[in-house]
Amino acid sequence: MKLTSIDYVLGIDIGTGSCKGLAVNLQGEKLAASNSYYGIANKMVGYEEQDPEEIWQAFIVCFKEIVSTIGNLPIAVSFSSAMHGLMLIDKENKSLTPLIIWADKRSEDIATALRKKDIAKKIYTETGTPIYSMTPLCKIMWFKKNDPQLFKKTALFVSIKEFIWFRLFNEWQVDTSIASATGLFNIHTLKWNKASLELCGILPKRLSEIVSTVFTRTDIDNSAKQILNINNDITFCIGANDGCLANLGSFALKKGEAALTIGTSGAVRVTGPKPIADFKSMLFNYILDESTYITGGPINNGGIVVKWLFKTFLNKSNPDPNDYTLLFNKISTVSPGSDGLIFLPYLLGERAPVWDARASALYFGIHSSHTQEHFLRAAVEGICFAIRSILQPLEKKIGPITQLNISGGFINSPVWMQIMSDITGKKLCLIEKEDASSLGAAMLAMKQLKLIRNYNDLKPETKFTIKPDKKNHALYKSNFVIYEKLYGALKDFMQ
Repeated sequence: MKLTSIDYVLGIDIGTGSCKGLAVNLQGEKLAASNSYYGIANKMVGYEEQDPEEIWQAFIVCFKEIVSTIGNLPIAVSFSSAMHGLMLIDKENKSLTPLIIWADKRSEDIATALRKKDIAKKIYTETGTPIYSMTPLCKIMWFKKNDPQLFKKTALFVSIKEFIWFRLFNEWQVDTSIASATGLFNIHTLKWNKASLELCGILPKRLSEIVSTVFTRTDIDNSAKQILNINNDITFCIGANDGCLANLGSFALKKGEAALTIGTSGAVRVTGPKPIADFKSMLFNYILDESTYITGGPINNGGIVVKWLFKTFLNKSNPDPNDYTLLFNKISTVSPGSDGLIFLPYLLGERAPVWDARASALYFGIHSSHTQEHFLRAAVEGICFAIRSILQPLEKKIGPITQLNISGGFINSPVWMQIMSDITGKKLCLIEKEDASSLGAAMLAMKQLKLIRNYNDLKPETKFTIKPDKKNHALYKSNFVIYEKLYGALKDFMQ
């Protein structure tokens, strides 16, 4: 059923698994949501790619579904996007490659070698981006070394958001937030980073024009107007990356608060006025706007571990909501600590704080009394231990974090959230159930267009709060000591 005509802003998040749309009115209330899914291709081990045309079509579906539901066009559209993706574009503005996403590992040898060089700390400090196979920096270096003909043929190196933006405006532009997650951009000068470009062997002309995260346009290309059925001027805001906007959309903006997102992967992030460099743990520093930085660490293995549990232990390749309920009911039958069974969750290697694409998963402490339920719970506890391992270096740099504002798929499981609270020792707060990155994108545009005075004008009442159980937290402290030693022992063994 269509709603009555109403003013609203549409936040679009171009994610790894789907394109999500969220329409909110000028009070920040949800009016409609849309989600259009797409897949990941794995043509070789370590290759993780997506079809950019499929993502463009998903954007169109989201836009049209929202407009159809509400009955009128938005007054503004604002974008969030997954980070670290790379596409090679020729001089005719055609794609030479699929979208190579953050999880692609083909450049891991290049990243590992670069981290050992003297220039590594300089690159990290100037760009705010950890040196890892996820980054466009290392991906471009890989193409230069392994496919020099394609590298030479490439006119532009771009992200998926730049690709979508080009389809709308026929111009290559990139916001400072997406740029700050490439390893190619200097977060202090707000220009392409000279040392990074020298490593890649490219000039700035092979990258898009840099604009601010609140950059807007109304001059949409006629062909895009026809595709989207737009018959009047709509303001499009280029927006920021999904991690920065998740902080905004979950209202994790104060000292002592952090945003925690667990989806396929996961991350912990804090908001501050300046970047915080820590080369040892390589905390990232990405730009929300020209006076706001988002600092934190990402993990590779979030919801992907739960999907692996379904496939490996429960023979479920496509679990439905009832399956998730069954899984966490099983987990809840096991006492905290899984009777000494500990899981290192590095199924896809790991980013922060170990930054090792070759890291692997491990169960430790198995004995004959352990059941299927123990293995299931230990795996979820392992994800939470990974989050705790990021919180430690973060707190050393900025001081105590007392509250985690949560978002992502894991908020649908009370059991998982309680385990997270017990392991981290933090209070978990659900401020907003809707997709935090899409909401953050909408909020960014609303403030820029002066539809709101400040972000807290839209802050809703906290949906619920989960507090840690002190007894369980003390138990998990002992297990965490073992967890931290496992990676070092495994790494030494594999070498």
